[in-house]
Amino acid sequence: MTTVGWDPEKYQQFTDERARPAQDLMDRIPQTPANTIVDLGCGAGEQARQLARRWPDATVTGVDSSPEMLARAQADDAQDDTRGIQWMEADIDTWEPPERLDVIYSNAALQWLGHHDELFPVIAGWLNPGGVLAVQMPRNFDAPSHQVMREVAADGAWASRLQGVRDASPVTAPASYYDILHPHVRHLDIWETTYVHVLEGDDPVAHWTRATGLRPFLNALNDDGEREAFFETYAQTLRTHYPQQADGKTLFPFQRLFIVAHR
Repeated sequence: MTTVGWDPEKYQQFTDERARPAQDLMDRIPQTPANTIVDLGCGAGEQARQLARRWPDATVTGVDSSPEMLARAQADDAQDDTRGIQWMEADIDTWEPPERLDVIYSNAALQWLGHHDELFPVIAGWLNPGGVLAVQMPRNFDAPSHQVMREVAADGAWASRLQGVRDASPVTAPASYYDILHPHVRHLDIWETTYVHVLEGDDPVAHWTRATGLRPFLNALNDDGEREAFFETYAQTLRTHYPQQADGKTLFPFQRLFIVAHR
């Protein structure tokens, strides 16, 4: 059975909308001196390059488990004016930095990992004194976009193969992250934002999630034909939850959790 790899083109279909929370997180990182910076779950590298431009003398490393995304990041290096960034293919739940870090940035990546009560103290422990951890994660597991995934997965010929796929979210309430992190850092800034994205095209919410949250379901199916059948059922069911407006646009409310911790 072939798996559905990360597709940079599909992911960047809504690049402006996806970039906004990434930029909002970036803007909350203070202009502190930094020599060692890592972008955990760097994807195609847009934010890693921004970090390199902001701290031109620092060593910046982009870590991601997707060879497709890293290939796109490396290809885009030639089109960018930043100095060289170290791109590393690794699972971010097992990767460890070779030295202490001054800035750790992670946009829409850590929600794929479990055991946040153990993970976040480990990551915070990588920081130098005075270092900054900046994290953004979706917290929309109970939104229709994700509820419908589980409903469609539980119905039809694929139900047995999709049992247990993404049936719980590791991202919890903001207060949980305060309790997890406050013994390990000196200051915490935690907030949530609900973005109301204005999307164009047919079934845009389904196409948005196809590049991200829907991937574990598609990967558990047998072949491209079954994947397309699942996707079409999912997209059709979503239409009642995300109807087109009078001008043909679709509104997609999307809740996200932000954490900026200073060690």
